[in-house]
Formats: sequence, structure tokens, C-alpha cells
Amino acid sequence: MISDYLILFSSSFLAATILPFYSEVTLYLLLRDGADPTVLLFVATVGNTLGSVVNWALGRYLLHFQDRRWFYFSREQIARAQSAYQKRGVWSLLLAWLPIGGDALTLVAGIMRVRLSLFIILVGIGKGLRYLFVIGVAQV
Repeated sequence: MISDYLILFSSSFLAATILPFYSEVTLYLLLRDGADPTVLLFVATVGNTLGSVVNWALGRYLLHFQDRRWFYFSREQIARAQSAYQKRGVWSLLLAWLPIGGDALTLVAGIMRVRLSLFIILVGIGKGLRYLFVIGVAQV
């Protein structure tokens, strides 16, 4: 059973990165086989949230190139965007679970310098609710 949870964690982690992967199928199969839904919810949410942290880190790393000639945005443009994002845009991280655009939100959060603790809380809530929904639908 531990290997099943490792597979779910891995698929959830990979699904949250920029790699094309889906964890809902693995979650459904484990539910069908009688695994504990509470443990599955926890494992999938943690794996998916940590995968999003990879995207956040990549976004933070992109800022190392902002002084290069080829970098599209100036320091001033980035600073203005970061300020606006911190005030209003950070709530978009609750939608990081979306299959289209969710990964981009987590990458942008890194560029916008969202605090990691806030990032994990907001992304974790959104992703946890998504997995809770999937579990609820699968058990009907």
C-alpha cells in the first residue's frame, strides 16, 4: 500500500510541474481499489502543492536574467508588476488547480516574489479542494 501512495504522490507532483501529467486517474484507481480517501487526499494535495513549488522556484530563478539585454521587461516594469500582484493578484493562486493556466499561475507567482509560506497556503487550499471534489465525484 505504501507503494500506491508513492505512485500517487509522484503523479501528483509531476502533474503540478510544467510537465504534462494527470494525477486524477491514479487517485480514482486507488479509490476504486479501496484506499483510504483521507490519506489519498493528503498525499495528492501535498504532492501537487510541492510540485507547484518547483514552478515557483523556476519563476524566482528567471529573475536572475533580468539584467540581460534579451530579457523583455525592465527592472521598473517588474517592480510595478510585483507591487500590483502582491496587492490583488496573489488570490489567483487559489486557482492553481486549473488544468489550463494553473501551472503558469505558479510560475508567475515566483516571478512576482510571492512569499513561499503564503504561496503554499493558497495553492494547497485550491489543490486540496480540487482533490476533495474528485474524491466526492468518484465515490458517488
